[in-house]
Amino acid sequence: MQPVRTPVVFIHGLWLHASAWSPWLEFFAEAGYDPIAPGWPNEPDTVESARADPDAVAGTGIDDAVAHYAKIIESLPVNPILIGHSFGGLVAEKLLGQGIGAAAVAIDPAQIKGVLVLPLAQVRSALPALKNPANLHRSVSLSRAEFRFAIGNTLTEEESDRLYDTWAIPAPARPLFQVSAANFVPHSEAKVDTENAGRGPLLMISGTDDHTVPDASTRSSFRQYPQQGAVTELKQFEGRGHSLVLDHGWRDVATAALRWLQEKGF
Repeated sequence: MQPVRTPVVFIHGLWLHASAWSPWLEFFAEAGYDPIAPGWPNEPDTVESARADPDAVAGTGIDDAVAHYAKIIESLPVNPILIGHSFGGLVAEKLLGQGIGAAAVAIDPAQIKGVLVLPLAQVRSALPALKNPANLHRSVSLSRAEFRFAIGNTLTEEESDRLYDTWAIPAPARPLFQVSAANFVPHSEAKVDTENAGRGPLLMISGTDDHTVPDASTRSSFRQYPQQGAVTELKQFEGRGHSLVLDHGWRDVATAALRWLQEKGF
C-alpha cells in the first residue's frame, strides 16, 4: 500500500479565479504532494463562467469562505498544508488558528483584526469595492487599469493585461468591508486566533511593492503573533507586487514556500 501523499489546499483571494493556481499545482505535485485548488463558495468552475455570472459569489463573507474550506478539508485523508494568497491568506490564517491544517503559508495576506496601518495605496486598491456602500451585497469587477494598480503594478502593462485577461473574475466586496471595519467590530470575521500555541507553523510572505496588501500591513499582521509559542516566520520579496503568485516570477515564491515547508518537516 502506497503512503498517503500530503494534501496541499490552495486558497485564492479576490478578483482571481482558483485556476490561477494551476502552475503551483503542477509544481507541488512534482514535489510529491497532493495539491488541490477549490474555488470560493459558489464560484463557477471556469473564468468564463465566473465572468458570465458575477452574482454567483455576491455577498460571500470571510467566515463563509472559512467554513467552505473547513468542510473540504474534513474530507481529506490527512491534515493538509494550507497555502493562501491575499484574502486566501487570511482564510488560511483563520483555519490554522482554529487548529485546521498542519501548516500554512500566507502570501500577501489580507490584514487581520488588530492591524492599524493603512497605506494610501491599499485604500486606493480597495476603492472599486468600498466606494459604494451598496457593494456590501454585490460582486465587483476590476477594470484593466484598476487591476494593474492593485495587482500588476510591478509588471509591464502587457503582462498585467495578459494576467487580467486570463485570470480576473468578479469578486464579492463583503470581505473588504469586513476588513476595513475590523477594528471597530467586537466579533469581526477578520479576527484570527494568533494566541493558539498548539497550531502548526505559519510562514507569511510579502512583496515589498505590493499595493493591495502593502509590506507594512503584512509586517503588522506578523507582529500580532507572539514571539513565543507556535512558529511564525516572515519572508519578504523585494520589488514584488500582489501578482507575485501568478506573474513571471511565481516560481521563486513557490520554491521559497516549498523549501520552508520541507525544512519544517512537511
